[in-house]
Amino acid sequence: MTRIFSRAALLAASVSVTATLAVQTAGAQEQRWVQIEAHRELETALDRATAIDSQLGGVVGFRLPSDWYALSIGPYESEIDAFTVRRQLRAEGAIPADAFVSTGSDYVEQIYPAGSAILPITPDEPSPPTEAPAAPEMTALPEPEPEPEPEPAPEPEPEPIPDETLREAQASERLLDRDERAEIQTALQWFGFYTLGIDAAFGPGTRRSMSAWQEEQGYEPTGVLTTRQRTELLKGYKAELAELGMETVRDDVAGISIDLPLAMVRFDRHETPFAHYAARGDSGVQVLLISQAGTQATLFGLYEIMQTLEIVPLEGARERRQNSFLLTGQNETMRSHTIAQFRNGEVKGFTLIWTPERDDQMARVLPMMEASFATLPGTLPESAGQVSTVAARDLLSGLTIRRPEFSRSGFYVDATGTVLTSAAAVAQCGRVTIDEAYNARVVARDDALGLAILKPETPLVPLAFAQFSEGAAPLGAEITISGFSFEDMMTRPVLTFGRVEDAQGLHGETGVLRLTADVRQGDLGGPVFGPNGAVIGLLAGQPQDGTRQLPADVNYAVDARAILEFLRGAQVSGGTLRGDVVVPAETLTRIAPDLTVLVSCWN
Repeated sequence: MTRIFSRAALLAASVSVTATLAVQTAGAQEQRWVQIEAHRELETALDRATAIDSQLGGVVGFRLPSDWYALSIGPYESEIDAFTVRRQLRAEGAIPADAFVSTGSDYVEQIYPAGSAILPITPDEPSPPTEAPAAPEMTALPEPEPEPEPEPAPEPEPEPIPDETLREAQASERLLDRDERAEIQTALQWFGFYTLGIDAAFGPGTRRSMSAWQEEQGYEPTGVLTTRQRTELLKGYKAELAELGMETVRDDVAGISIDLPLAMVRFDRHETPFAHYAARGDSGVQVLLISQAGTQATLFGLYEIMQTLEIVPLEGARERRQNSFLLTGQNETMRSHTIAQFRNGEVKGFTLIWTPERDDQMARVLPMMEASFATLPGTLPESAGQVSTVAARDLLSGLTIRRPEFSRSGFYVDATGTVLTSAAAVAQCGRVTIDEAYNARVVARDDALGLAILKPETPLVPLAFAQFSEGAAPLGAEITISGFSFEDMMTRPVLTFGRVEDAQGLHGETGVLRLTADVRQGDLGGPVFGPNGAVIGLLAGQPQDGTRQLPADVNYAVDARAILEFLRGAQVSGGTLRGDVVVPAETLTRIAPDLTVLVSCWN
């Protein structure tokens, strides 16, 4: 049965345990504290400690590694005692709802009460010996042989709980209090038998879950657990909790409180926008706490960026709402689940990452993390963490970014986000994306012309799309090429300038333009603008000729008339710009990046 403590008993338990700690250092690993508050300023912490101590008694203050100051009561001999005290004080409204049970492992230095050390000296750090007066030299006598210590008597086996009839089980069940009933529902929920809310009411849903548990364990499915069965269920539940080490972590720097499996993860570092909790040993589990000041645009930007990280595999649900998002991912070696929300100028959330063999455990951990997630004041500062010496395109706050096999250019040709690019840009690609954020499929391709049409899986509304030239490009005309010269290393395209040398290829090929322009591989597939701002072609690069090497500035483009015929054959309408209309150079400089896109090939 759950023990109920009076106020006097709370203080007595704390003082009693404190008095015995000096001689029970071996039990230091078992002690627990009920942490009530934490404050950034020492003076505030001391004032609050005095006030709370006058009401509850047994208050102790400690400095944390983050240089915050924690106020706790305790220590208590066992985790059960600490949780019982917390539950009672919370029910009385004597402590905040977010007070939690702590092991005290992060308590660095006692700051209250002054002059009385509460934390025990650990066996790894013995006190230095005091110097004694020198004794006169004497002849050493041989030490007597130590007597062998008697072997400890074996602990008696606990008496088995007698089995009960259905009537006896019902009678013992009626003696359970609300907390004990809720704990049974929680244990049934943990093992996947109960899927409804924890209400401490044993209704039809709870009865069905009890029957299912009994049937799986080989018991008669009566829907009423005997005392022995309740003990077995709760023992298994608490054993799994202990294996995971589920504890409430209050990260005051990130401004987040959450239950984490501390037997599997450990705090590593703060590196905005993440608080990193690395895998402990070979657990394969990681946690990122997301904390960043910003706006809704910050939330949406994080949604796009996180999809480029290797910790978010490509296969999985993607859901972005007005003020929150969900990202899940899975592959043969990794799983991840990310949630984030925007509220009061702050973006906060978390990512749980694990390996496939942990699927069953994480299916239980994840709901606990979601249910316990709470925001505290403040976010990670922009300066949190060390500046990485690795290029930003390879790392984001210490996390590896997933990169495509290669990237080329393309451009919008209508108001629904249809993209025209080079056929080589999408050949033999397992996945094609537009601007690395939107999946696209190839709906038409002509390898002879070197053209391909992409349709985004989610309809897009581009800021601008191409207007093609109706007439032939004048020889010697100045041109502007828009393309991602440096592939995915830049987020905006580069403008390259050149001129039209001929309206056919070197061997008289039709449907192409020969250009003089110094371009890169990333530019291929980008639009070529004529002097009036109309698109006169798509940059195709140099023709493949294994016997000759052309000068670097000799390049070809598929001309606008061949492009329009290809688009019509694919049931895509392409707009044209009348010959008497001229787009000013400053307008073209603004429009060209809006209609040019990065086309990436992933395998």
